[in-house]
This record gives sequence, C-alpha cells and structure tokens, in this order.
Amino acid sequence: MAPKIYKSPYPDVPIPDTSIFTHLFSSPSPDLVGNFLMSDIAYVDTPSGTALSRGQVKNFALQFAFSLLHGPSFEIRRGDTSLIYSPNSLAWPVALFGSAAAGVKVTLANSAYNAHELSHQYKDSGAKIVYTAEEGIPVVLEMFKDMGLSEGEVTNRVIVLTNSLHWTGRGYQRPSPSVRGFVTLGDMLGRGFLVNEERFDDELANETVYMCYSSGTTGKPKGVETTHRNITSVLEQTRPAWPSSPSASDRFLGVLPFYHIFGAVMLIHFPFLFGYPVYIMPRFDPEDFALNIEKYKITTALVVPPILVVLKNHPCVEKFDISSLEIMLSGAAPLGIDLVKAVKTRLESLRKDSGKKIAIVQGYGLTETSPTTHILPAADHIRKGGSIGRLLPNLEARLMLDGKGGDSNDAEEGQPGELWVRGPSIMKGYRNNAVATEDSITRDGWFKTGDIAIRDAEGYFAIVDRRKELIKYKGYQVPPAELESILLTHPDIADAAVIGVESVREATELPRAYIVQAHPDDLFNAGENKAAFGFSVQKWIKTKVARHKFLRGGVVVIETIPKSASGKILRRELRDRAKEELAGRDPAEAIVGAKL
Repeated sequence: MAPKIYKSPYPDVPIPDTSIFTHLFSSPSPDLVGNFLMSDIAYVDTPSGTALSRGQVKNFALQFAFSLLHGPSFEIRRGDTSLIYSPNSLAWPVALFGSAAAGVKVTLANSAYNAHELSHQYKDSGAKIVYTAEEGIPVVLEMFKDMGLSEGEVTNRVIVLTNSLHWTGRGYQRPSPSVRGFVTLGDMLGRGFLVNEERFDDELANETVYMCYSSGTTGKPKGVETTHRNITSVLEQTRPAWPSSPSASDRFLGVLPFYHIFGAVMLIHFPFLFGYPVYIMPRFDPEDFALNIEKYKITTALVVPPILVVLKNHPCVEKFDISSLEIMLSGAAPLGIDLVKAVKTRLESLRKDSGKKIAIVQGYGLTETSPTTHILPAADHIRKGGSIGRLLPNLEARLMLDGKGGDSNDAEEGQPGELWVRGPSIMKGYRNNAVATEDSITRDGWFKTGDIAIRDAEGYFAIVDRRKELIKYKGYQVPPAELESILLTHPDIADAAVIGVESVREATELPRAYIVQAHPDDLFNAGENKAAFGFSVQKWIKTKVARHKFLRGGVVVIETIPKSASGKILRRELRDRAKEELAGRDPAEAIVGAKL
C-alpha cells in the first residue's frame, strides 16, 4: 500500500539558495533595500518612538559585521557562533543581521535565563561571544566567573546592547555606568563598513545561521541548527498563505520574544522582507499592548493564547482604542475556537460604529520547522476555528499511527495520527546530537513533530495534542488541549491546564485540571471556597464533554499556570506538583481542595 502523503493546496514557490542577509537586503537599485525604499521605516522602539529606516538597518548591520571580523577586541571568523541574551529591543535586528552578514552564527537565549541555564547554551552551542542587554550583564559575568575566566577574557567576549539608543543618531543619552569597560553596540558602529556580506550561495546555503534551543519531542534542550535555506524557505512559503492582503498601511506589533524562533522569524525577518514596519515592545504588558496599538495604529499582532486570555478579561480593551487591529495570528500553543469567539466578540462589540471586523487565526510550527508549516486563512477563522489551517507550499505531511513510518501505519483520513512534515524548512539537525537527530528525522527526510493531528476532507489540519501529553483513560484518548479550551469558556475561569495523573486503583490515568479563578476576590483566599469552586467546575464540565473526559483526577485552584515565554504550558511542573499534592494517595480517592 502506498503511503498517504498529503500535499499543500498552494503551488510550490521558488526557494533561493542564498544567505538570509543576501535574500533580505539585495536590491536592483541603490535607492532600495530589498524591494522597498531605503527611507521606509523598518523598526520602531515603542517606548521612545525612535525609528530605524531600512537603509539604516542595512548600514548598521554591515558596520557591525565589519567590527566583528576586523575589530581589535574579538577573534571572530566566519562560521563562529555568537549568543544573544536580551529582551526585545531596537538593537536586535542590527546584531542579528550584522552577524549573518559576517557569516557568524547566532544562538538565541531566553532573556530570563539564570547563569547556569545560560552557561549550558553558551557551552553547548560553541559560542565565542555574547551580545547582552545591560540588565543581563550580572548574569553573564556570573556565568563566565563560574567558567573560570579572568576579567580581561570576559571583556573580550561581551558586546553590550545598551539601553541608550544614542547609536541611532536620534538624540543622545549617556550609557549607564554598568557598561564601563565593555564594548557596546555604539562602539561597533563607525569603525568601518563591510562592502560585501559573506556569501552563502548554492550548497553553502545549507550552512547553519541560527540556533534556537528546543527539547524536541523529548529530553533536554538541544541546539536546533537552522540554515540560511531553512529561513529563506519559510519566508517564501509563508507569503501566499499570509492571512491578510499586502497593504502599505500594515503595521506589526513586535511583542513576542525575539529569542523564540516564532518571534525571530515572523517579527524580525518576515515583515522586513515584505516591507511592513515592526513596532517593538521589550516585553508583554496588557496596558502597553493596548496603548501601542492605539498610538501606532497597529494592524497585525502575533500573539500566543495567554495574550488572548488577557484580552478576553482585561479592562485595557475598553481603555484604549484598538480598532485598527485587523489580524491576530496565534502560535506556539493550541488555540481553541471558544477563546477565539470570546475575544472576537469582545473586541468587535467596541467597534459598533465602524462595524470593522477582526480575524483571529492560528498558525502551527516548531523550532525544528523554522517554524511555520500551517496557517489558517482569515476567511475561515470561524468556520474552521480551532484548526491550524492548511499546509504551506513546498511541504508534505503524513499522519502516522505508531511513529515507525511503515506504509501501513498511516492514519485514515479523519483519524488522528502523529504529524510528520517534510520540506526545505526542516532543520539541519540537532547540534552535536546525532542520536536525537536520527530519532526525529527519518532517512527519507520526514520530521516527526510529536503532535497528534487530524486532517479533514478539505485539507485543514487540527492538533489534538502532543503524543507524550495525551491522556489515556481506560483506553480512551483524552486531549488536554480540548478540555483546556472548554474550561476557558467558564465565566469564572481565567486560565487552565490539564494533565493526567496515574490511578493505581483504577489502573488508568485520570484527567486533572489546574485553573486560575477570574475573580479571585470572590474566594476570599479561603481554602473551603477554593475547594467548593473546584468541585463546582468538576460538576459543570460533565455537562460539556463525554464521560471519559470527566475531570476524575480533580480540579485545583492556583494563582498562575506555569508557562514558557512562548506560551507553552509547563506540564512537567504541574505533574511534579500533583505528586506532592497527592502525597502517595490515589487520585481516585483524594479530595482536591485547600489541604492539597
């Protein structure tokens, strides 16, 4: 039997075999950067309003590249690796593109990492130099101290991306005393100019350019080797599937963390390629989010589900005029149709005079797929709500029953299976980890996502859950994402997460929910009231789902759901918490409440 290989409904697009810098910045005219005027705005710092034009970004990047390769302080060569450790800022595109122009790989580190976590990534990636924000200096110094480096060795390995934006030429603010003795971004500019970027043409386009860290489907964080060709591929593949028509008035809000591949590719690269300015926020804050939409007339925001949960409940929605917003593209974690409808209804209710609509769509991808593989068309955001949409061009997909890859193991249409994807945006592999690479990519190029998906007759995919997170109740599959989506429709629930807890007595897993109360003052912080609310939710959900999806493992009220910066629920933390709460008791017998 032939394998069931699903093709994209979009025609294949040409994939250039060049470096990402060449692809973004080369132009047919000296007045242009890419296909747009040099004077067009590329990035804006939202707190100050300081802007960089496309021409400035190119010039600064080539100056940065020159100093990396020819500066007296560093011994950096093409093929070496740098590490960026910073919240979102106007310096990010300069450092990222400057490194790419110099042929220097960049590994992107979580700006919340402590010294130990940062040290692992620095060593594992083989980084030689760190670009850090001012607030990251103490952590970087602690990391190098633990590595036994002298003060002189440290200063030759650090470039500080200052809070001061004097390097842009838009006013002067003295850098803080904390940067004394370090090379700063401003010091890197004005020393010289790289006339031609390092080239990565033809086969050289398969060399690594970025390295984000991912746990993959299992295990500890691993360096994902993303090539120049991976990035140029995903940008071109996304173009025909983007949920809005190109417009000169489009403006992106850059709130997702740039160190995550979703933010790095879809906020730093994608808008620049297609001429959209990006308004950069250092981090998410509900008031600032709404304020910036009003102030800068934002039309497009890339978000994660937790941001939508905030928009469902937070008063900032009424406080500011966010009616310019037309598209919100959610990714990184599952998004249910009920949350989409709730947010859409709330936002559109404030636009009664204009009648202007908003589309909240979902995309899908992983660090290993660079990242996007699916996008839901805006026209179908309600009709196909909860779906991740259709496969992007140049990609193929399979749905596998047992992960072994035999032709007889394909799921039937409409039945769930592990999503496998093949195409030019699939990573090169995990750095220095051949075993993990071989486990995740088959010999014929299929990447095993670890996500369970269903494909309908129209070619729309929906993620059921992660293979390792799927709860099995007496042989029935219980997808946590489905229960979480339903729980979020409860008027008194602000956030929710569901895990499976093992019951020896029942010889099965039981679904257990952790919820955040939307009106915590009503509970008066009283244990008995928390317990009563948990029991009421257990009873309520019985009216919403089939019997095998009942929350037999209990419902626990907590203050916040633990999540990564990209919005993924940290289920491992909840499983550890559940073990402590149950303290050896069987969840089928334990009473869930304040005493746990």
